[in-house]
Amino acid sequence: MQTMPAHAAHHDDREIETLEEFDATVSARGTLAGYRVQAVDLTDRTRELLSTDTAAAVFLGCAMREEAAAKIRADGALVFPPVPDLPFDPYRGVVYSPDELFTSLADGYEATPDARAYAWFQRTKADGDIYASMLRAVHDDSVSDALDELLSGARVVGVMGGHAMARGTEEYAGAARLGRELARAGFTVATGGGPGAMEAANLGAHAAPFDDEMLTESLELLAKAPHFTPSITQWASAAFEIRTRWPQGGRSVGIPTWFYGHEPPNAFASHIAKYFANATREDGLLARSTAGVVFLPGAAGTVQEIFDNATPNYYESRGEPTPMVLVNRTHWTEELPTWPLLRSLARGRSMEERIALVERIEEAPEALKRLGGQ
Repeated sequence: MQTMPAHAAHHDDREIETLEEFDATVSARGTLAGYRVQAVDLTDRTRELLSTDTAAAVFLGCAMREEAAAKIRADGALVFPPVPDLPFDPYRGVVYSPDELFTSLADGYEATPDARAYAWFQRTKADGDIYASMLRAVHDDSVSDALDELLSGARVVGVMGGHAMARGTEEYAGAARLGRELARAGFTVATGGGPGAMEAANLGAHAAPFDDEMLTESLELLAKAPHFTPSITQWASAAFEIRTRWPQGGRSVGIPTWFYGHEPPNAFASHIAKYFANATREDGLLARSTAGVVFLPGAAGTVQEIFDNATPNYYESRGEPTPMVLVNRTHWTEELPTWPLLRSLARGRSMEERIALVERIEEAPEALKRLGGQ
C-alpha cells in the first residue's frame, strides 16, 4: 500500500510554509535573505524578524506586527499582507483537507468555508473586478504548487466518471471497489473530487486498509443519503460518519472546482486541491495522472476528459503516452461511441498500445498495469 510522500519533502528549499520551517531556518541559517515565506502567522515572531536579514525575501499573506513589517520592507523584502474579509487564503501553502472545507457542517452546509468561498465567487465573478480575478488566480496557482509538492514521486491514476452516479447503486459500489483495488496496488487515486463516481473512487481508496465488511457497511450507510440534493448537509454528514468510524483510511486526492458550485466536494479524498478556474483544474488533473486514467461511464464532461487526455497522448506533448482504460463496452461504443474515434486516432501511433476498452470495472487495474508495462 503506497503512501503519498510527506508534504514539503520536495518543495523548493527556499520556500517556508510552516512555523516549524521558519524556526528551523532562522536557527540553522541565521538569515531569511531571498526566502519565500508563504501563509505563515508570524505575529509572535517579531523578535526574530527584527534581528534577521530579510533582504530580497518575499512574505506572502503572513500576519505580522507593523514594526516587523516596516523593518523587513526597509531590508528590501516584499510584503503581501493577508487579505481581510476573504473566505479563503489566496497564499495557502498546502492543499485543503475535507475537515477544513467542511468546518461548521453541523450548522448546515451554508456555514462551511466551502460554501462561503462559492458565495464569494458568485458575487465577484460577474462584476469583472481585476482585484477579485487576481485573488482567484493567485489562489489557484498556490494550490497547484501545493499539489505538485504533495504528489512528488507518487504513481497517480485518475478515475473519471459522472457526478450523477447515486450512492446505493451497483455502479457506485463498483467504482468504490476500483478505487480500493488501485490504492492496494500502490497507486494514488485522483478524481475530480465531486459526488457520484468521483466520490465512490475516493471512498474505495479510503477503504483500502480495511476488510470487505467495512466497505459493505459504508455503502449501506451512504445509501441512506443517495444524492447531494436536496440536502448537501445530510449527504456530507453521512460521509463524515464513515470517516469517524474508520479513521486512518488510505490516502487519495480530489481535484474539484467552485466553478460547479452547486456540486460539493466529497469528504473521502484525504487531500483536496480545489480551484476557481475549471480549465486549470481539468488540465491539472489529467496532467498529474502520470500512471494512467480510468474512464467510467459518464456524459459530456467525461467525453471531454477522454479527448483532453487523448490529445497530449496523440502529439506526445507531455512525453510518452499514458494508459487510458475505458470501462463498459455498450456505453462507449453504442450510447456514446467514443471508443471507435479514440481507436481511429490512435491507429499507427505509439498511443495505440496504451488504450484499452474493458467490460467490467474489475478488469481496469489489470489493464492499467498491462498498458503501463508493469
